[in-house]
Amino acid sequence: MTLKISVIGTGYLGVTHAACMSSMGFQVVGIDIDASKISALSAGELPFYEPGLQELLVAELASGRLTFSDSITSAASADVHFVCVGTPQRAGSLAADLSYVDSAIENLAPVIKSGSLVVGKSTVPVGTAERLLARLQHVNPLLDLAWNPEFLREGFAVEDTLHPNRLVVGVTNDDAEAILKEVYAQNLAEDVPWIRADLPTAELVKGAANSFLATKISFINAMAEVCEAAGGDVTVLAKAIGYDPRIGSRFLQAGIGFGGGCLPKDIRSFMARAQELGADQSLEFLREIDAINLRARTRVIDLVRAELEENLIGYKIAILGAAFKPDSDDVRDSPALDIASQLQAAGAAVTVHDPKALKSAQLRFPVLNYAESIEECIAEADLILHLTEWKIYRELDPVKLIGLVKRPIIIDGRNALDRDLWISAGWKFRALGRKAIN
Repeated sequence: MTLKISVIGTGYLGVTHAACMSSMGFQVVGIDIDASKISALSAGELPFYEPGLQELLVAELASGRLTFSDSITSAASADVHFVCVGTPQRAGSLAADLSYVDSAIENLAPVIKSGSLVVGKSTVPVGTAERLLARLQHVNPLLDLAWNPEFLREGFAVEDTLHPNRLVVGVTNDDAEAILKEVYAQNLAEDVPWIRADLPTAELVKGAANSFLATKISFINAMAEVCEAAGGDVTVLAKAIGYDPRIGSRFLQAGIGFGGGCLPKDIRSFMARAQELGADQSLEFLREIDAINLRARTRVIDLVRAELEENLIGYKIAILGAAFKPDSDDVRDSPALDIASQLQAAGAAVTVHDPKALKSAQLRFPVLNYAESIEECIAEADLILHLTEWKIYRELDPVKLIGLVKRPIIIDGRNALDRDLWISAGWKFRALGRKAIN
């Protein structure tokens, strides 16, 4: 008999997981307390942008395998329950807010059937799973819990769910592992690496992975600072060290740093939990990683002032990009919008363009100016900032744009544009970790 699955939480992770599980042939119900969100999803309307997910959602709703509900009792008949709720940074603290996870477990435990397996996918501090397992079994000793961390990349979430590069499962017994192997049978048939771990290790894997990625990004941004001081070129440096297979070239692109809803809050939560465990010295380096990341934003603003003047009042600055990364409309902790808001606070007239994230940006930063087209955004600009690496920006023709601006100055905050192309078209080109060239 095919397993029935419930997915608790219909945010970015939950909707993606629900639609993908349905596409694997399971009967899936997605559950959320937000009735308006459930109504929209049931109508095939995705509340965020993720390539390929809208089409998958519509197809799975049409198949009849995927449904959504705002009632937790809709999970009663399911065999496996994936908890996919958010764990944002707690206000006034580095630690994660676990209230949504705790609430999900409290509401699930009384309604699901004996023998059910609850599977956590939310990113939580180590020790959370063992605490939640005890709570579940206090309500019903025949319930079980496993932890299965997610490793989704925004912009590639469907691909990463259907064809992951590894599957990590934290379990306390063979029966739980057997159920998860049934859930992921399609992936295992594709020889996806399967890693069985205990609950604490499974929880630590996500924090460790994101900490390593953040470290790599901040490392190359630190090298960009050194290159600027020494007159070097960080793009050449990154290329040279990236050929070393022990290092690799991924995440070695100097720029304005990382943002989004995961990396910043996950490394802070990792530090906070290490401190609670008395192991804070082991992760002390992450404080500097976080500081380097935030400093990259300030350095871009310093470049703007160096090109214009210290007092930015009266200058028009065009911002290309609002999302924290391309192929997403996510503006949580977006470096681009942080820079835009700081420039506006300093007196500049700031206009922002983004192919997908304008609506999200307007909700979070309503005081900024927004433009639907690139041409409108850069018209009469004194300076352009390229801050999100969308393909549409990489393919811009600088010859056609030069007549629209007041001053042909561009700062590439992602080191992604063709510098020679822009310079040959008559632009002054600046980027972090590289010499200024007219």
